[in-house]
Amino acid sequence: MKESIYDFNVKTIDGKTISMSEYKHKVLLIVNVASKCGFTSQYEGLEKLYEKYKDKGFVILGFPCNQFMNQEPGTNEEIKEFCSLTYQVKFPMFSKIDVNGDDTEPLYKYLKEQVSGVLGTELIKWNFTKFLVDKNGKVIERFSPSTTPESIEKDIEKLL
Repeated sequence: MKESIYDFNVKTIDGKTISMSEYKHKVLLIVNVASKCGFTSQYEGLEKLYEKYKDKGFVILGFPCNQFMNQEPGTNEEIKEFCSLTYQVKFPMFSKIDVNGDDTEPLYKYLKEQVSGVLGTELIKWNFTKFLVDKNGKVIERFSPSTTPESIEKDIEKLL
C-alpha cells in the first residue's frame, strides 16, 4: 500500500520514469491539464506562479488528460510543443494519463482518496482540477477547475 505521494513513480512527457520522491521538501501543485479546454488559458497563470516561487521550493506538475470531451487529443510530443510555444511552460510536464475510471493513474487515485471533491465525490469533474501538496507530501487541498491559479497564491505562500 502506498502511504505517501513519494511512493509513486510517474512518466515525464518525454517518457522517462521518475520517482515522486524527487519532489520531497517542495510544495507541489498537481494539475490535470488540456490544450483545448475553456480553462487552457490557466497555463499562463500556472507558469507565472511557477516562475515566481520555483526558487522558494514550489513546483507545478502538469498531467495532460484526454478524458473530458477529447480536449487533449495530441501526442505527448504535440502537447509539449503546444505548452512550450503557446504558454512558454517551463514547469514539469508528464505523459498523458487517465484521472478517472479503470485506468486511473495510481498517483491520481491516491490524490483523490486523500482529498475529495464537491459533495465528497472522488471523481475528477474536469480539466485543471488542482491538488496542493505540502513539503511533507501531505495533500492539503483540492481546487476546482474554475479556481484560477492567481486565487490560490496565498495558499501556496502559507506552505512555503
